[in-house]
Amino acid sequence: MLKKALLLASLGVALLANPIKLDLNAIYGASNFHTIGAQKYADLVKEYTGGSVNIVVHPGASLVKGNPLQAVRNGTVAMTDIFVPFTAGGGKSFGLSALPFIAQSYEDAYRLYQISKPAYEATAAQWNQKILYMVAWPPSGIYTMHPLNSTADFRTVKARTYDRNSATFVSMVGGNAVALPWGEVYTALQTGMVNSVLTSSASGKDGNFWEVLKHFTKISYAYPLQAVTINLDYWKSLSKAQQEAMLKAAQEMEVAQWEASKQEDAIALKMLIDNGMRVSETSETLRGQLDEVAKKMLEEYLSDAEPAIKAIFTEYYAR
Repeated sequence: MLKKALLLASLGVALLANPIKLDLNAIYGASNFHTIGAQKYADLVKEYTGGSVNIVVHPGASLVKGNPLQAVRNGTVAMTDIFVPFTAGGGKSFGLSALPFIAQSYEDAYRLYQISKPAYEATAAQWNQKILYMVAWPPSGIYTMHPLNSTADFRTVKARTYDRNSATFVSMVGGNAVALPWGEVYTALQTGMVNSVLTSSASGKDGNFWEVLKHFTKISYAYPLQAVTINLDYWKSLSKAQQEAMLKAAQEMEVAQWEASKQEDAIALKMLIDNGMRVSETSETLRGQLDEVAKKMLEEYLSDAEPAIKAIFTEYYAR
């Protein structure tokens, strides 16, 4: 309580100054499209608040090395972006966007996001923060040294996965899942600790994966979400006009970033191909086998889910 009181007191003092500075911890490097989007958001907020709110973006997770939800909850940083499925403490709701093959397109992913939004917001509130906007990554595929034509080809796969769902998935199709921080993936590929990665075209581009891997199979595993959040104490300390300006900027940025994600996917796929990587669609055999595993995972996921989570899928599939 004392820590929170001191935080609120400091915020009150900050409001007397102009502009208010809010540090935003951005997980990825400055050239990543999510970080670029965060900077554009900061620019819009500065414009729409007449310069009274100044968001300073810090790329490369330079402000937070641990759990960003924890850091924002405690006020260690005012704002952060988070890779939603990977974020510890998010529970079942934060894993929604990374369930395999629920979304088959960007349109599906956006519809699932809209239906799931109340669940995301409730979880964020439990962690003393507000979600400003959320954006899908390009669809996850799998990078390997050898072609994947059926689940039999997964027997030699040692894949870096990005959350519990994806690790379970790789294990269920016959491969081995390995948990690694993103910054260690390239070296792990060089040394043979892993020989494949489940991730997006954009991450493969940013990671120069054509230097260490040969194939990218577009299984379109999921369209996982990235979010930008703000500490609720900081948020409540802002004036109504400042809040409305930040929400206006967030709405515009969300629309722009969903489009940017599509463009990033096209750019990244072309770069992979131009650098010699073979990019292929999923074979009918492999697709059928992966779909069976995905169905089992969804059944297990929903078996102990609360009614609100089950209702998301009821509405999603009904529409």
